[in-house]
Amino acid sequence: MPMHPAAPEDLSGLVDAYTQTAQAIVDLAFPCTDRDFDKPTECPGWTVKDQLSHIVSAESMLMGRPDPQVEVPDHPHLHSELNRAIEAGVELRRPRPGSEVVAELQTVVNRRLGQLRDLRDNEPEDLDSVMIEMPPGPMPLLKALRVRVNDLWCHEQDIRAALGRPGNLDSLAAATFCQTVMDALPMIVVRRAGVPTGRVVMIELTGPVVARTGVRVEQGEDGRPHGSLMFSGGTDETGPIPVIGKTTSIQISTEAFTRRAAGRRATSELHYSVHGDDEVARRVLDALVITP
Repeated sequence: MPMHPAAPEDLSGLVDAYTQTAQAIVDLAFPCTDRDFDKPTECPGWTVKDQLSHIVSAESMLMGRPDPQVEVPDHPHLHSELNRAIEAGVELRRPRPGSEVVAELQTVVNRRLGQLRDLRDNEPEDLDSVMIEMPPGPMPLLKALRVRVNDLWCHEQDIRAALGRPGNLDSLAAATFCQTVMDALPMIVVRRAGVPTGRVVMIELTGPVVARTGVRVEQGEDGRPHGSLMFSGGTDETGPIPVIGKTTSIQISTEAFTRRAAGRRATSELHYSVHGDDEVARRVLDALVITP
């Protein structure tokens, strides 16, 4: 089943997804009170204001205006050097009032979106040759845009959950995030969840983003389990689904699927249904997280 809405793949579609999500974050931030800014989010250790601070910091860096260095305390939610590097922009803005962070957010987003629209209107002939400096290192333009769209949308959902203002679960960015997780399913099912050879794991998103995909676990040429993604392009390209008893099918909403994939909720906190092996389903959902 093709994903609906489809995840954007070209520069114009990704810029549209970026724009919609960034503007949604500004719209959420603008009416926030001091009490709203202080609300904890599902992102460990971060309040609503911290989320906004992170977005400002990341977008400023991408415009070539990195934050000044600041000492980051040993917060309990920091588990890696990447986490610590990301935290610096948040730590820098912790003493500032939320209204000041929102004003900075509006300025940075307007400038950043202007850059992206100029890029879209003057699209390079060879997109693969355009590299963007990202925290892990240089990335091709389209890959970097997907990473940023996923990050922005994930934090938008963090803010929405904290403020009790759900929305944008059917947006271009929501589809981009879902597609990213589904593309990673062979690795998740085989390497992380350890689903044995001969099994199939199906995942059906029940909406607002609607999709159906699966992974067939087969023995590779090296003798090790190998995951084959099914239903790419809307058809099963790897042969018939195995007989009942070897297939585990998970039905789950977009919201539950993406919150788990973002590492924001435990499997035990999700609402989903399973046809097949409950233990396999739990292992796959436990392994679903794609965020660092």
